Amino acid sequence: MNVKKNLCRWYNESSAMKRAYDKGLIDKKWVENYCLVGGKNCVRKKRFEEEGYISPDYVLPDGSEDSKLK
Repeated sequence: MNVKKNLCRWYNESSAMKRAYDKGLIDKKWVENYCLVGGKNCVRKKRFEEEGYISPDYVLPDGSEDSKLK
């Protein structure tokens, strides 16, 4: 898989998911299953692009909440 080609456009230094992953706060599966596949099925990405809503940092890509990120 070409990671650069499939990387979600919002997965960068300002991304809550990137910051959480880099700090070891979330499992690699979140990045692999959402961020590295272009944001496919990502609730955070969908809400931002369709509604302009910025999800809180504790909301995971599937829309669930992780209290340790609060």
